[in-house]
Amino acid sequence: MKMATMVLLFAAASVVHAHPTHLENFETKPILADLNYLKALNIPVLAKDEESEVAYAVITPQMQQKIQENAHYVGKCGGFEDLSSQVSSLHAMDFDSLFAPFAEMKRKNDLYERAPFKALALENRADIQSAISEVNEENLKSYVQWLSSFPNRFNKGQTPNVHVEQMQQRLELMLGNSNLPHEVTLISHRSTPQKSIRVRLLGSEKPNEIVVLGGHLDSINQSWGGGTQAPGADDNASGSANLIEALRILMDKPQPRRTIEFFWYAGEESGLLGSAEIAASYKSEKKDVVAVLQLDMTLFPGSGEFVIGSMTDFTSAWLRDYLRALNETYIHATISEDKCGYGCSDHASWYKNGYPTLMPFEATMRKMNNNIHTVRDVISPTSNFAHSAMYSKIAVIFGMDLANSDARQP
Repeated sequence: MKMATMVLLFAAASVVHAHPTHLENFETKPILADLNYLKALNIPVLAKDEESEVAYAVITPQMQQKIQENAHYVGKCGGFEDLSSQVSSLHAMDFDSLFAPFAEMKRKNDLYERAPFKALALENRADIQSAISEVNEENLKSYVQWLSSFPNRFNKGQTPNVHVEQMQQRLELMLGNSNLPHEVTLISHRSTPQKSIRVRLLGSEKPNEIVVLGGHLDSINQSWGGGTQAPGADDNASGSANLIEALRILMDKPQPRRTIEFFWYAGEESGLLGSAEIAASYKSEKKDVVAVLQLDMTLFPGSGEFVIGSMTDFTSAWLRDYLRALNETYIHATISEDKCGYGCSDHASWYKNGYPTLMPFEATMRKMNNNIHTVRDVISPTSNFAHSAMYSKIAVIFGMDLANSDARQP
């Protein structure tokens, strides 16, 4: 992997030099990113945590463009977390505090994996089997067609919230037929003009315990020729569609004991902007988030139909076991473990703030859709909605099993 990555890094770096017109307008910004990735790109690392392989750097627009373009070639989205709204001064940065959450999460994972637990298993429930059978591939296709019909969903474009506001309206209309206590909220951010969407289904018995189901709603064009067209069918209209379909099903089921929160995040492609602010605010408010599911790209079965890429870095060992258990009971897919590096999607924001996370992906990283971040990320003969439907089923199971249990990370 390293040899192939280095070749691609070299090729993409020359593109950055050739297309300076796509650079963002800022002087420098602080970020967190994968340590080995920054080293390979020759971006100066100012602080690092060797064990988690996360590094802190202050980058220029040219460096950001290099990161983003190369992230595409090694199978990531943004490839970094923008800390601009979180760091007031480089000189005041407490690096021990910055990296401490990674050590704590690793400790929890290590304790879980060393413990003499019995194999995690789920009861095969008829109501859940019935619910996941309701996942409709044509519904998923219609949602992806609609979202990818916008010229782009770029968080820093001229109209960053047109699709957000229309999505809010569609969700409110859909939920108008539900008897569950719910609310639909637009969340404003400091780091981007784009807004995130949250749909909350209030828990009946333990409303303060939260199960998060999320994916990013924005898109970006980082192709060699540039341009503003960013249909983002796979990245990430697909994951966004999975969540809409899961919500459509869950809103007609009995009220969950725990609260379920759906998120469609802003600005993931520019450095996890929306999710970083949301996760940090939940931590500061001491909210009890039991589990976080991230759906980002589910439409391209690059490793084979019904093969799920389960990311093992910056995710919870307990939830990876939970995925295996629900798969054995309900989905019957093949799970292939892989890593994507820090900042590959929004689950990293929650993990950094101490919450258990899970990132089931459309394939292993080497075999993901290589048309993302270009005008070619549209519905095509390679789009597989039966494959994508698995991820809606996973979200439904989270909503009907995990949100109705006492289970949490040991």
